[in-house]
Amino acid sequence: MRYYLIVGEASGDLHASCLMKSLKEQDHEAEFRFFGGDMMAAVGGAPVRHYRHLAYMGFIPVMLHLPAILKNMEMCKQDIAEWRPDVVILVDYPGFNLKIAKFIKSKTKIPVFYYISPKIWAWKEYRIKNIKRDVDELFSILPFEVPFFEQKHNYPIHYVGNPTADEIRRFRKEYNGSFDKGDKPIIALLSGSRQHEIADNLPVMLQATQHLTDNYRLIVAGAPSIPHEYYNKFIDGHSVEVVYDKTYQLLLHADAAIVTSGTATLETALFNVPQVVCYATPLPRLMSLLRRFLLKVKYVSLVNLIADEEVVPELVADGFNAANVKKEIDLILFDTQRRAAMLKGYDKVAQRLGTESAPDNAAKIMTTLLRNKQ
Repeated sequence: MRYYLIVGEASGDLHASCLMKSLKEQDHEAEFRFFGGDMMAAVGGAPVRHYRHLAYMGFIPVMLHLPAILKNMEMCKQDIAEWRPDVVILVDYPGFNLKIAKFIKSKTKIPVFYYISPKIWAWKEYRIKNIKRDVDELFSILPFEVPFFEQKHNYPIHYVGNPTADEIRRFRKEYNGSFDKGDKPIIALLSGSRQHEIADNLPVMLQATQHLTDNYRLIVAGAPSIPHEYYNKFIDGHSVEVVYDKTYQLLLHADAAIVTSGTATLETALFNVPQVVCYATPLPRLMSLLRRFLLKVKYVSLVNLIADEEVVPELVADGFNAANVKKEIDLILFDTQRRAAMLKGYDKVAQRLGTESAPDNAAKIMTTLLRNKQ
């Protein structure tokens, strides 16, 4: 069968590549065509557009690149219509993907599967109408999404397990120890996967950890889609290193981490690294006032959302500043009770995620549905 996949960022590239491998195990004649990245290309198939040309988040970056986004969207629609796949599989990235789903549902008879469901439980809950109308099957990787979709919105979904947990289990099993640990304990800085996230978060992270450089080694996890020279304007003058394509190795050996909110918070937790969660916003004071109206959930980090309690500190909007980050990183480095409580909370998160293989489960369900349809 023919599978057309669309991702918009580095994490989607990773998750989609694992799904493609599992689909090939279930369907030996699988053909792939995709908007994706290097990891998907390594699995095989025909890349149409790299996700680096799609990865714009936030109002201002989107508006600045709107002509390119619209051009990519039209290219994608036309390419799907011409290739006529057996299914289109959307991976997260809802701003782009839900518009593609609407086109497919209104103009074709191609089924639409959504792997890694949009986080409408956090904001833009109104998108449930689009999902119900345009998405045939929704595949969830977060256990708390099941009651949200099925009970609150009467929309059945498939919980398949969590791919991040899968990937970390696989990494631990295959890791060969190839990482320079040095002679100091490590603090990992995960400042985001997009340029605007790095620009907003990394300078504060560096300012908050200046007092630790004599006794700790500060290492930034370089995002795969970001040019190496982009980091230089932030790290010049600081005792800090940047490593690329070694985020899991870095977390495996880190004593603590400062992490931009997103999938990286869950990765950090699953490596049992105590962390401070951060996220900068425009107009921070205003955003703090509006947060209770804009967000539909108590927490912003996946760790706290899955645990349904505050396991890790969250410094968001006007709470995100160097003084607060310094206070929290010192607590998790030097307060043994604080570290122990956080690690206990991580156990709860891991237990709730389970040990199912998300891409294997999703691939089995997808191929079964498609064969039944045929």
